[in-house]
Amino acid sequence: MNRYFLEISYKGTNYAGFQIQQNAVTVQAEVEKALSVFFRHKVALTGSSRTDTGVHALQNYFHFDIDMPLSEEIVYNLNALLPSDIAVNSLKAVDAHAHCRFDAVSRKYRYRIYNRKNPFLQGLAYYYPYALDVPLMEEAAKTIMAYTDFTAFAKRNSQVKTYRCVIRESRWVREKECLSYEVKANRFLRGMVRGLTGTMLQVGRGKLGIQEFIGIIEGKDASRTDFSVPGHGLCLEEVLFEERDTE
Repeated sequence: MNRYFLEISYKGTNYAGFQIQQNAVTVQAEVEKALSVFFRHKVALTGSSRTDTGVHALQNYFHFDIDMPLSEEIVYNLNALLPSDIAVNSLKAVDAHAHCRFDAVSRKYRYRIYNRKNPFLQGLAYYYPYALDVPLMEEAAKTIMAYTDFTAFAKRNSQVKTYRCVIRESRWVREKECLSYEVKANRFLRGMVRGLTGTMLQVGRGKLGIQEFIGIIEGKDASRTDFSVPGHGLCLEEVLFEERDTE
């Protein structure tokens, strides 16, 4: 059998998340459908990084096994079969034991907000028309890097063995019309980036102090975390693998 990594990007607006679900339209379901049409038989996909309803991705991966050699030429064919809001960017042959989820060494997310009404940002960033103390939010973002236990930022129905994540980057960045939270880690918990973003916005509005923010992290109490920011402001921008896994 031959194993391939399929790199994709998508606008998540019309999807109930990345991973296949019963009675729901998902990114995985659409890609599996396209592969099934092209190969004329079912092709099972394994996903790299799960994203929730409405969340976008500039880069995400699937891997699959097939009993024939493939070339990059099928990228064109798959894109012709896929909806306009999902794109296949590349197809790469990998080692038979390579795994697009477990071999990923880091993921990078960006959450965008904007405070001046702009129809061209609608659906791609969160309209948040409030004054914010950005330096205080930047301080909170730096504080996050001192911790590895993010129990407080995992949604209650998360089924994981550990809440440990190694944060490698955490910062607020000013863009043209947006303020963005960038965060990079070896792994993320379900709802984690939105929980971090929403809670730091409360710091920016003066509703939480830095010590209270630290108390939420150290107290491991998700009931104090603000998960309310919508999915459409979030984008998975990068999934990185060790060099040997994608050659």
